[in-house]
Amino acid sequence: MKREPAVAGYFYSNNPKELEKHLAELIKFSETKIPAKGGVLPHAGYFYSGHVAGAVYGKIVPPDIAVILGPNHTGMGKPIAVFNGTSFITPLGEAKINKTFTTRFIELCPLASEDFLAHAHEHSLEVQVPFLQYINPKVEIVAICLRWISLKEIREIGIALAQTISLFPEKRIFIVASSDFSHYVPQETAKYKDSLAIKEILSLSEEGLLKVVVENNISMCGVIPVAINIVACKHLGATKGELIAYATSGDIIRDYSSVVGYGGIVIY
Repeated sequence: MKREPAVAGYFYSNNPKELEKHLAELIKFSETKIPAKGGVLPHAGYFYSGHVAGAVYGKIVPPDIAVILGPNHTGMGKPIAVFNGTSFITPLGEAKINKTFTTRFIELCPLASEDFLAHAHEHSLEVQVPFLQYINPKVEIVAICLRWISLKEIREIGIALAQTISLFPEKRIFIVASSDFSHYVPQETAKYKDSLAIKEILSLSEEGLLKVVVENNISMCGVIPVAINIVACKHLGATKGELIAYATSGDIIRDYSSVVGYGGIVIY
């Protein structure tokens, strides 16, 4: 079963040549690559947040396998839904699912379930795939769509994910936590609230991140994927996070009355 594009022509171009041209403009390749274990990347339309995502993708060592963790915006499917198809299709071609990885992960994480429905119309994972294909046309992916879960479950999933990654020592594996930050608040509110969440991410505190998001009512859609990423990266030996880029939709359209925040972060 192949997962056809749901938001091509909307979040990004459905024309392969136009998409390649846009990605070439968005991804600024750095001569010095960061051997990151994971990262936080936005998932809005490329016009709005693509430059923030591109700043991260241009700095990391291109992975052989990308584990994409995304929030469930549609409410459909299983709470911890591992895509059970064979590939994601984008205008750039086919990104195959590493079925060996997904099988081993589900064996190590009883909370997770194979599922297609959660992924059928979900944009948060899909928009990452063309970026990954651009930096490595042969990249394989693992796609996991997540609803709100407890801190205990976050840690259980993160540890299982790290254990699974450890089974593939010959592969370069990068965990993508797909998330935007504040939604539809004034520019200064977004920048302030997002700085609180970013501080906890950079200190690699999954508990602190959840606490600050709840206490400050930060409308960060991918807080669960980010928290899981933090847990997994720490278990894989990560010791620090680094903010690569931050912007808001207001910076693009010059309307600062109601913006969405976008952060690009690496963990290594």
